[in-house]
Amino acid sequence: MKNILVLVSTLLLLISCEKTDTNRGVNIIPAPAEISIGSESFVLNDKVVITFAKPELELAAKYLSECFAKDANITLSVKSDTDSDNAIVLDYDESLNTSDAYLLKVDKQGVSITGANPRSVVLGIQTLRQMLPVDANKETTIPQVYIYDYPEWEWRGMHIDISRHFFNKEEVLEFLDIMAYYKFNKFHWHLTDDQGWRIEIKKYPLLVEKSAWREFDSNDKTCIKKAEKDHNTDYLLPENKMKEVDGKVLYGGYFTQEEIKEVVAYATKLGIDVIPEVDIPGHSSSSIAAYPELSCFGKTGWGEVFSAPLCPGKDNTLEVYKNIYTELFELFPYEYVHVGADEVDMTNWTKCPHCQVRIKKENLKDEYELHSWFVREMEKFFKENGKKLIGWDEIIEGGLSDEATVMWWRTWSRNAVKTATEQGNEVILTPNSHYYFDYQQTHKTLSDLYAYEPIPANMDTTYKHLIKGIQANLWAEVIPSRERQQYMYAPRILALSDVAWRYDKNRNWEEFQTRLLTHFPRLDKMKINYRPLDIPNVHERNVFIGSTEIQWNSPVKGVELRYTTDGTIPDKTSNLYTKPFRINETTEFTIRMFRPDGSAADIIKTVYSKEEYLQSVELKETTDGFNCVWYEGIFNSCNKIETVPVKETYVVESISVPQGVGGKQGLVYTGYIEIPSDDIYTFHLGSDDGSVLYIGDEIVVDNDGPHSPRTLSAQIAMGKGLHPIKLYYFDMNNGGFISLKLFNSKGEEVSVKGKRDCE
Repeated sequence: MKNILVLVSTLLLLISCEKTDTNRGVNIIPAPAEISIGSESFVLNDKVVITFAKPELELAAKYLSECFAKDANITLSVKSDTDSDNAIVLDYDESLNTSDAYLLKVDKQGVSITGANPRSVVLGIQTLRQMLPVDANKETTIPQVYIYDYPEWEWRGMHIDISRHFFNKEEVLEFLDIMAYYKFNKFHWHLTDDQGWRIEIKKYPLLVEKSAWREFDSNDKTCIKKAEKDHNTDYLLPENKMKEVDGKVLYGGYFTQEEIKEVVAYATKLGIDVIPEVDIPGHSSSSIAAYPELSCFGKTGWGEVFSAPLCPGKDNTLEVYKNIYTELFELFPYEYVHVGADEVDMTNWTKCPHCQVRIKKENLKDEYELHSWFVREMEKFFKENGKKLIGWDEIIEGGLSDEATVMWWRTWSRNAVKTATEQGNEVILTPNSHYYFDYQQTHKTLSDLYAYEPIPANMDTTYKHLIKGIQANLWAEVIPSRERQQYMYAPRILALSDVAWRYDKNRNWEEFQTRLLTHFPRLDKMKINYRPLDIPNVHERNVFIGSTEIQWNSPVKGVELRYTTDGTIPDKTSNLYTKPFRINETTEFTIRMFRPDGSAADIIKTVYSKEEYLQSVELKETTDGFNCVWYEGIFNSCNKIETVPVKETYVVESISVPQGVGGKQGLVYTGYIEIPSDDIYTFHLGSDDGSVLYIGDEIVVDNDGPHSPRTLSAQIAMGKGLHPIKLYYFDMNNGGFISLKLFNSKGEEVSVKGKRDCE
């Protein structure tokens, strides 16, 4: 190891003397740990051979040959021979004791990739692929580099849900390809849920016979409506996922065990471990529909929010699922298996005689402990079969076993990571606020994801070694197609790749953007239906005085901007933005971006409002703080909050949830904010769920309705002085947040501290 590091240091020193003033097209995501770029180049053509030094690397060598055929239309021969000239040499050296470390050297004589093991050689291959020009073809040059690289996180995960909407083998393999390209190494495959059972279990054939296909459900109908309303085919259910039975159109599909084996083998070639999830004891309607005896009362059903779960009081339930997991273990060689164990509605358990007998027999306190007992029973079975259990963070409630791995997803469960790690359990960070890629995107989503600190602030750093890594999750309730799936994960997957590989609190968003922009042509070439970057400085509501110049510049090259002013949805025949233009009256625009292949992104609605400065108010005497009133209840819009009795009142310095507020909540903030000078100001209002901001009697930001974390921005012209403010906010699931920020026309943040009238 010492010799290798000395060699690397020497090479880096030598090459640094030859550094050029440009990166020469080397824009790698994720960013390598150490890189130096020289002035020479290696010429890649069909005379180059790929050689491997050890038999274990033959699969990697063939994979590299396949990649070059796809990336550069070059066919290279593969040889077990390290003495060839003009070669790409693959080798591994176990003295590189960081498991995913690799060395990549390119000069005019050839290319060498040395990894700590065959898997890390594949990581080096991905870096080499990204160094090819996008238009590489037959003969191309690769810049001279020396790279020593390794990740910070052991677990760099991506998840997809194929239950709510089904994705077939080809689509899953394509997802694995993009994961590998950006160095993700854990594929969490959500195979079962209430809406569908997607894996063949030979001992229980009714699971797929009865639960792999369904008539259109509420999620399907929502997607169909959105496709029609937004003129967006991404929301259409693919016809190849439908069939007609007895005159009814059914939607769905499932994986045979042979197909599962193909996916696992393909993932292994890419250096990716596959973690299957078969959900218990909640989210199990699909198995109960096939075998009703698995439930407490012999039927499917729903509680207040979630589906009625399995019955842990019946021995037969445990036996059936042990048999299911036995078949699962044979298909998935990786040591980890996910049991879900989240969002369990325990109402049935309180009434079920079987469950109550179990609670008494096992000396359990309540249904929460019954839940943990069931999970621990499964964990014992896993250990007997050489497997390790992962569960969502609800497995902490009711008692956590010593060895289970916790997947923290509930951002609002602020003590989950602290509790688990202080007990000695490993944790994977998947906070829903930033790492749920099914959440709708705004202009802040990507930069917030990149800057986000996933390790909770209240965690003792002594236990940091128990954080295995991070993962993003892609739930499929309103993601029915390959195209929509890609739109939701790209380019977010690139930002997460950088964070997962080179975890750094000081990471630079502007520097990352520079690299990111060079990858959109690569995504175009891979036919990834990505979401283009937002048009800078376009808000939901834009304000001007007199007249204004409209400047819409897409950061992504090749993206067209087309727009209408009559409320219709733009298509390829609508107005094409080519240069700035001026308006002198209030105008509503509907904008749509079109990628280079002609496919359309989501629509953007914005208004440019002609205004005068809103006059401030005079108050004789003020004191600090906003009034905040808590209305306890379940709301689906802000205008319902004040229809229930007041629970409590508070005074808060800024817009935040007062300490002591919990459960289902609606909050109303009132007071004044002080504006330092006449200007056009931009408010950023973020919430989960809904929020609405008034300045005086005017709605400035409307972020209303039940939704995932979302930040919207809007402008208003305000004169110097005090302005009355009223802000409504509600949270349906005790997992929300509220944030209000203010910026002046120079982009400088302005303090939003409350003032109250003393009269």
